[in-house]
Amino acid sequence: MEPTYPANGHCLKIRSKIIRSVRRYFHDRDYLEVETPVRIPRPIPETHIDPFDSEGWSLQASPEACMKQLLSRGFERIFQIARVFRKDERGFRHLPEFSLLEWYTKDATYMDLMAQMEVLFLEISADLALSQTLHYQGHTISLKPPWNALTVAKAFELYAEKSLGQALDDDSYDEVMGLEIEPKLGFDKPVFLYDYPASKASLARLKPGEPEVAERVELYIAGVELANGFTELTDAEEQARRFRDEHTVRERLGKKNYPMPETFLASLPDMPPCAGIAAGLDRMIMLFCDTRSIDDVVAFVPETL
Repeated sequence: MEPTYPANGHCLKIRSKIIRSVRRYFHDRDYLEVETPVRIPRPIPETHIDPFDSEGWSLQASPEACMKQLLSRGFERIFQIARVFRKDERGFRHLPEFSLLEWYTKDATYMDLMAQMEVLFLEISADLALSQTLHYQGHTISLKPPWNALTVAKAFELYAEKSLGQALDDDSYDEVMGLEIEPKLGFDKPVFLYDYPASKASLARLKPGEPEVAERVELYIAGVELANGFTELTDAEEQARRFRDEHTVRERLGKKNYPMPETFLASLPDMPPCAGIAAGLDRMIMLFCDTRSIDDVVAFVPETL
């Protein structure tokens, strides 16, 4: 007698195959798979990400801080499939607890991240016995490299009603990006959005010779943001200044601030030149399952517990 699976059983089987493919991709390239603590004392401050509190500590929103400390200890190529937590995130693409694929490579830049992501997707596609074409929600998307790449400034020229400079000046950048630009990206080929304005650098280094630009890249497929990566900033003083700026913004918005991640900052001078990227694993699986709801690709959602 054939076993009975839930309605999303097919997606869960694909999920398992994709996770095996991901691990094979990194193991074949001599990356060390690591595990870092889920519960941490001092989260990295980010304006739009609110962590869950846990008896005076926080549940991680990303394994970034701990993984970078491992780089500072001498590890050169590491990856992790981590469970992460973000408060007040729930929707057809969002869960408060989800899976994040994150990896770091010594002596790499954000340009290398783009090439790595292309090959990773192609290997997953091959392991699923698919061609280099992705069919998602009625769209046919070619995975054949090279993928498309746009600077943020160019994306504003093509898709927005105002320039990047105007959006930064009138503080509408996030709104324009979310409503006018992101929904139009990646419907024939995946699109890398790169060279972000310095004010949106986050943990990325500024581009040598172009200090108004940060070496940050995000990946979009079918209007879905899938990954966010950087040529990593290793200047502890500059990173601390950015964190203080984040605290100021969070305070202005009435959000809770947490102690500065001093252990992470202290490790930065020992971190080698490197690049790292975080990819939403559940969203990647959504694409290969041709489903618009993240609920379909996980075994449990909060409402069923």
